[in-house]
Amino acid sequence: MVEFRSITKAFLGVRALADVSFAIARGECHAVMGENGAGKSTLGKILAGIHRPDAGEICIDGKVCHFHSPRDAARQGVGMVHQELAFCPDLSVAENLSLGQYPRRFGVFADRRAMKERAERLLAEIGVTLAVRLPMRELTTGQEQMVQIAAAVGTGARILVFDEPTSSLSERESRRLFALIGKLRERGVTMIYVSHRLPEVMELCDRISVLRDGAYVGTLARQDASRDAVVRLMIGRSLTETSPAYLSATPGAVRLRVQDLASPGRFEKVTFAVRAGEIVGLAGLVGAGRSEVAQAIFGLDRRATGTVELDGEPIRLGRVRETLRRGIGLVPEDRKRQGLIPLLSCQANFSLVILDQLRRWGLLDRAREGREARALFERLRVKTSALSAAVATLSGGNQQKVVMAKWLARPLKVLIVDEPTRGVDVGAKATLHQLLDDLARQGLAILLISSELPEVLSLSARIVVMRAGRIAGELPREQASQESLMRLMAGAGP
Repeated sequence: MVEFRSITKAFLGVRALADVSFAIARGECHAVMGENGAGKSTLGKILAGIHRPDAGEICIDGKVCHFHSPRDAARQGVGMVHQELAFCPDLSVAENLSLGQYPRRFGVFADRRAMKERAERLLAEIGVTLAVRLPMRELTTGQEQMVQIAAAVGTGARILVFDEPTSSLSERESRRLFALIGKLRERGVTMIYVSHRLPEVMELCDRISVLRDGAYVGTLARQDASRDAVVRLMIGRSLTETSPAYLSATPGAVRLRVQDLASPGRFEKVTFAVRAGEIVGLAGLVGAGRSEVAQAIFGLDRRATGTVELDGEPIRLGRVRETLRRGIGLVPEDRKRQGLIPLLSCQANFSLVILDQLRRWGLLDRAREGREARALFERLRVKTSALSAAVATLSGGNQQKVVMAKWLARPLKVLIVDEPTRGVDVGAKATLHQLLDDLARQGLAILLISSELPEVLSLSARIVVMRAGRIAGELPREQASQESLMRLMAGAGP
């Protein structure tokens, strides 16, 4: 159904794809995997008409196609669900789902009733119910992802590219998506599934093609694909999983204490503590209030009440400057909107939280800024053409590393990491996990929020579970399992 022939693409002289050739059968769900920066998303965007290849061609159903825009691709039946969500935040769900194709009354006026009905129909097709008159900015990241999936599926495309579709979804929403993919396969839709999550790839996909450093390295049938075989193709080596080393040390005194923290309509009576040299997981379904608690601790919620203490001393709520000065950092859930300024350079984004440290006679010390950025980028293996390159040109995983590097440059006592490995490949994930382990061994108190239960279970000394804005329970590492955590999340007890 789809054949890539010697696809080559470079951005600002940096190679993204080099002579990539492989084929995808009609009606199959075909995974494309690789490290961050391997070219997976670029290949999908070329198929969807967003980028044009520098060389090579695409054949669809035996016909050579040259797309100059996404509209050209859509005419050939190609749709795409993007990793980085892009909407008009002040428009409603219904308006976003009709962008470029507003229904009209008398050929002039927007037909809002038809728009609403169309949006509800598209969402119902993927099993989602939303108030379609809500502005997009009021939705959670997971809800936004479901709207984007509805938009892509609703075009009636015969080829769909899913780029990290579950990166913002809860377990329940992911299961709903998997069921939808099964229905699309039954209809004969051909799907290209880009993901870093090997278990879901093994469950959903018929074959797995791997890219490394922009080059095609091979395709495996699902029955021949083991985790180690895929990882070895992706990064050229095997990965060994070990228990975090910080767990062998005795944690220090309580560094962060949260007592009866509440915010109207968001969460209430949240109480827990994190010790120096300890990673505490904060688990829960999407909408349970985890990110909202993190934001309140960091000082972003002016309506928050209760007590937050650092080393026994209270911190005034709603004061980000004070929180920063006292040594608390936050890696936010949505790197694109909350963690980075996309049009600024990698170096400028890196220094956003240390500008006070880089002043020299009242001016920014650019030379020191560059040295520190380069050192941390090398430590985290950030792939970028130059420190001056716009951070928006990096892959999602490398953008996440820039956010982490930004906070590592500042002296911290507590680091809150919200979905730190969302959209990150297995190699980069191992790097980030090792980094969190190293930081805990250095005495940092870490609050880890993640929708990936294996990640929470592997890294955390204790796990606090939230449900519907409240603490549902707390489990030590030895007693925690995916089943026990899911029971707490669902309100069924440990």
